[in-house]
Amino acid sequence: MATYLAVDFGAGSGRVIAGTVSGVRMTTVEVHRFGNRQVRLGNRLCWDFPALFDEMKTGLRLAARQFSDIRSIGIDTWGVDYGLVDGSGNLLGNPVCYRDSATDGAVAQWSVENDVAVHYAQAGIQIMPINTLFQLYVRRKAGDKALDIARHLLFMPDLFSYYLTGVPDNEYTIASTSELLDARLRDWNWPLIDRLGLPRRIFGKIVPPGTVRGTVMKELAEELGLPDGVKVVAVGSHDTASAVFATPYEKGREGTSAFLSSGTWSLLGIELDEPVLTEEARIAGFTNEGGVGGKIYFLQNITGLWILQCLMKQWKEAGLPDSYEYLLSEAEASDIESVIDVDAEAFMHPDDMQAAVAGYCRESGQRVPSAQGEYVRCVLHSLAVRYRKGISGLNSLTGKPVERLHVIGGGSRNGLLNRLTEQETGIPVIAGPVEATAIGNLLVQAIACGEIKEKSEITSIL
Repeated sequence: MATYLAVDFGAGSGRVIAGTVSGVRMTTVEVHRFGNRQVRLGNRLCWDFPALFDEMKTGLRLAARQFSDIRSIGIDTWGVDYGLVDGSGNLLGNPVCYRDSATDGAVAQWSVENDVAVHYAQAGIQIMPINTLFQLYVRRKAGDKALDIARHLLFMPDLFSYYLTGVPDNEYTIASTSELLDARLRDWNWPLIDRLGLPRRIFGKIVPPGTVRGTVMKELAEELGLPDGVKVVAVGSHDTASAVFATPYEKGREGTSAFLSSGTWSLLGIELDEPVLTEEARIAGFTNEGGVGGKIYFLQNITGLWILQCLMKQWKEAGLPDSYEYLLSEAEASDIESVIDVDAEAFMHPDDMQAAVAGYCRESGQRVPSAQGEYVRCVLHSLAVRYRKGISGLNSLTGKPVERLHVIGGGSRNGLLNRLTEQETGIPVIAGPVEATAIGNLLVQAIACGEIKEKSEITSIL
């Protein structure tokens, strides 16, 4: 039986998941799970790419021991971040994390030189300082010589794929997060790249999900115990693209169903055939990201469970209870109604998240949380309020009222958040699958390898 391997890197952890198809059923098995963290090197906040690549190799090695017929590998990661590779294949430094402070103020500087309305009408991407455009903008402004040396700019999943296959290319869904594409053409926005003073040579061929990027290099396959000819498939390599592809929409309701990919970030939107590039969409903070099967995911990037994750980390370091079960039960019992703007800059990367939440409530004249449960309730209620605003925006901009909301990803297990979201939006919330990203990744591989023709053939996932 053919086995497909999904390598899913999140901002906090990664895993390798094996999938097999039998008739209408897909069976998944977690092979390896590992941590991911940012590391400060000098003045930059970076990802430890060598460590992550080694963890991926460990997962592939373990999979090779468990499964005899490994057919392909697909890799997905978070968006916008990238690595630069020179002409000899050497990585020019660890990729910088999107939460690095180098891009603070970059949007304001860039906007002096550029018409943001005209730019959005081409790129269709929500203007955010974390985007690749602004990461490259500040590097060029600073005279970073790595840009002159580089031969390839590879987004994170492209980078992992490159060091498996030796093939440098850029997958469409992850490239779409960069703010460097022409949304209509679905190719590089060359005039923008030229204005940024970036060398055209570093931007590679854009390949759609389902493309076989190459095979695992022979020496590496031997090292890992993989059979010859294991394919590396370009899946929806932006994790959101893979997750949304796995969303179990009810047949006939696709056009009126929204998705909410819930994790560190919340991505709330709908699937469309063409981008929405109006000034109203820009002002409302919507983005047009690439999806699987030529779809556009018209969505908002919302700060998701990041605030709660930071609070939990802070409480753990202080020796306070930090289990989800305890904190959610305390939040259930809380009656606090204070609401924070989860997208406010104050919550982007504060040194003290609890103080940031308390300060926001105090300055806005609201009740300040005093216990852990109150902080959790405040954050979850605030997310539900923010989702209501996002649904309202979708209704207005698309002219199709959203009638139900599919919550996918790890955050779909948060029953309190789901209930608060139902109460705020007034529409049904359908939770799951939790492992949507890995499932979507595996489905694209199974289609690319010819085992199934379309995802609807799989009606049961174990």
